[in-house]
Amino acid sequence: MFKILVIDDDLSIQILLKRILQKQGYEVVAVNNGEEGIAQAVAHHPALIICDWIMPGLNGLEVCHRIKNDPNLSTTFFILLTSLDSVADRVKGLDAGADDFITKPIEQHELKARVRAGLRLHQASRDLQTQKLLLEEQLTEAAEYVRSLLPEPMSQPFTINSRFIPSRQLGGDCFDYYWLDNEAIAIYLLDTAGHGLKATLPSISVLNLLRSRALKGLNYYQPSDVLKALNETFQMNYQNDKYFTIWYGVYNRVTRQLTYASAGHPPAILISGTSPTSNEVQVLRTPGMPVGMFPEAQYIDAYCNVKKFSSLYIFSDGAYEITKSDGTVWNLDAFVQILNSIHHTADYQLDHVLNYLTALNPKEAFEDDLSILQIKFD
Repeated sequence: MFKILVIDDDLSIQILLKRILQKQGYEVVAVNNGEEGIAQAVAHHPALIICDWIMPGLNGLEVCHRIKNDPNLSTTFFILLTSLDSVADRVKGLDAGADDFITKPIEQHELKARVRAGLRLHQASRDLQTQKLLLEEQLTEAAEYVRSLLPEPMSQPFTINSRFIPSRQLGGDCFDYYWLDNEAIAIYLLDTAGHGLKATLPSISVLNLLRSRALKGLNYYQPSDVLKALNETFQMNYQNDKYFTIWYGVYNRVTRQLTYASAGHPPAILISGTSPTSNEVQVLRTPGMPVGMFPEAQYIDAYCNVKKFSSLYIFSDGAYEITKSDGTVWNLDAFVQILNSIHHTADYQLDHVLNYLTALNPKEAFEDDLSILQIKFD
């Protein structure tokens, strides 16, 4: 049974509306002022509210505005009861959040029809809200599944830490690191274009493919070969038009050489130095189109020697493409400055970075997945 709340300071109107609506099988509660009406709405969550426009104390517009700003009452259908019928007055009512109007004197057939229509819209809104909550639960489960696939932190023979914060919509970030032999470790981070499960599934496929070394005959020590093989395997024409960017590197802990290649991905940042005034910042990027865009795409390797007391950061663009409260977008250079500033701090360095990004972001959740790997070599 639908609950209907009537708010009107005229007792005769209350009695009339209750009589008509109760005959239609609705549960009706009537109050005579705006404050009590809001209290009843908060307590009972009516499906529909009929509220007089002109009342002592809170008028109908003020009641409507407060009801519509309560997230728990967002699906409640609000009808303003009024003798005002000018276009300007109706515009005021719509701006306050009113869904419909009934003009005095009340005509019974019109009242019944508008209430039926309002309740249909209320039910449709409830159904949509239920589906939205179900979808959000499924996306949360999907994010937890992705999180369960990611590697655990590593402390020997060097330290690898990571952070993964999925956006509300769930994106396509994924990363992994694993030993190729006793000396060489492969490290990569990828980001599939778009959001939702269609973006997540290719990321998981790549992770499983590389982790199991299912691409036979591939030299996993040669990053450019790995990217070329992925590009041949994941052409967007066969992957729901999804492409991805990736940074892939192989580090040899004996020679301290890092070999890397990238495909349209943000550069990795290597920071070396023993004092805050002597840091060396290297931007590790190679040319290459995102994986899946063009079958003939070429990838090349680059090399660098990792000095003592160095840290390597690999991340997705969600770490720095943040729209600030003033509407401007943060950038990579500013993000690198934050990484450089924490190079000589003690522990919880990634938490420091994430706290800064969270404070920078004016929204409740990040617009894109945010992933970051930190490798501390000594």
